[in-house]
Amino acid sequence: MTNDILDVITCKAAVVRELGGPVTVEEIKVDPPKASEVRVKMLCASICHTDILCCNGVPVPLFPRIPGHEGVGMVESVGINVKTGVKPGDIVMPLYLGECGECLNCKSGKTNICHAHSIGLTGLMPDGTSRMSMAATGETIYHHFSCSTWSEYMVIDINYVLKIDPKMPLPYASFLSCGFTTGFGAPWKETPIHKDSSVAVFGLGAVGLGAIKGAEMQGASKIIGVDINETKSTKGKVFGMTDFINPKDHPNQSVSNLVKDITDGLGVDYCFECTGVPTTLFNGRTLKGSLFGGVKTRSDLPILIEKCINKEIEVKELLTHEIRLEDIHEAFDTLKKPDCLKILINF
Repeated sequence: MTNDILDVITCKAAVVRELGGPVTVEEIKVDPPKASEVRVKMLCASICHTDILCCNGVPVPLFPRIPGHEGVGMVESVGINVKTGVKPGDIVMPLYLGECGECLNCKSGKTNICHAHSIGLTGLMPDGTSRMSMAATGETIYHHFSCSTWSEYMVIDINYVLKIDPKMPLPYASFLSCGFTTGFGAPWKETPIHKDSSVAVFGLGAVGLGAIKGAEMQGASKIIGVDINETKSTKGKVFGMTDFINPKDHPNQSVSNLVKDITDGLGVDYCFECTGVPTTLFNGRTLKGSLFGGVKTRSDLPILIEKCINKEIEVKELLTHEIRLEDIHEAFDTLKKPDCLKILINF
C-alpha cells in the first residue's frame, strides 16, 4: 500500500506536553508516510532510561513530544520511493541510528555512527517536518530521535528501519533496540576483549547484563558483576557472570580491593561502566564512550538477533513487568522497584 491512497490515522499515544510534565495517553493524528518513509503499527515497545531523560528535556527540550525508541512493529504502509527492503506486513525494528554502508564512517570499521543517517536530535523527520499532531488542536508533536515508539502508529524514514526475522519472539526483540545491545556491543565491537580475559561490569541493568553476555561470548574467563541491588545477582548469573560484588555488604572496603580479592590481587583487564555514573572509573587507564555499543544496525544487529533466535542469548530473561499503553503512567513507579529490569508496553 503506497501513500497515494492513504489517509491520516487517528490513534492513541503517550505524550509529554511540557518539560518535566507527566506522560499522558492522548489521541493523535499520524500522517501517511512520505516518499522514503514507512508507517508502522507498533506491536510492543519498551522503556529505556533515555526515555526518562527525554521527558526531562534531554538532550533537547522539544515539546509536546512522544517518547520511546525501543520497540517492534508491523509495516502498515510505505512511501512511493520504498521499492525494496520492506513491504506492508513485514515485522520491523525502528532504530535511532542508520547505516548507509557507503560513507567514510561506515566503510572504516572504526565506528557505527553513519554520516548519512546519524542520530536525529531535532525531533523532526529528515525533511524538517513532523508526521504527528494532536487530534484535538492540530498542534505539531515532536518525534523522539528518528522514531516515537510509545504510539500505536508512527512514521519513520526507511533508513532507520530493520526488517527482522519473524522467528525472533517479538516482545523480546524490543529489548535489542537500545540498552541490552549497547552493553553487548561494548566488549564485542567497541573494545573487543581477548579470550580468557577478566572483566568487571558496574551496574547490572539491561546495559550491564548485555555487557556480561557480550564478554562471555568473547571468551572472558572471569566476569565480575558489581551492583548495590542484591536481586541483580541472579540475573547476572543467567547471562554469564562468574562473581558478584554488592558494595553495601562491604562498607569498609573499596570495590577495587574487593575485585583484587577475587582475582588474586591482579585486578581485571577490562571494566565496563553501566551505571550512568562514569566517575566510578576515573582511576582507570583508558575511558571510552559508546553509542549503541558500536553495533552497526544493518551489519551487526542481525547477528545479535540470530543469536537470540538460536537461544544463545536468553533475552527473555530481561522481561520483568508488562503494562498496557493506557497505563504508561504506572511504569515510572514500577521502574523504581528493585526487581524491575525491563518493562514491556503492549498495544
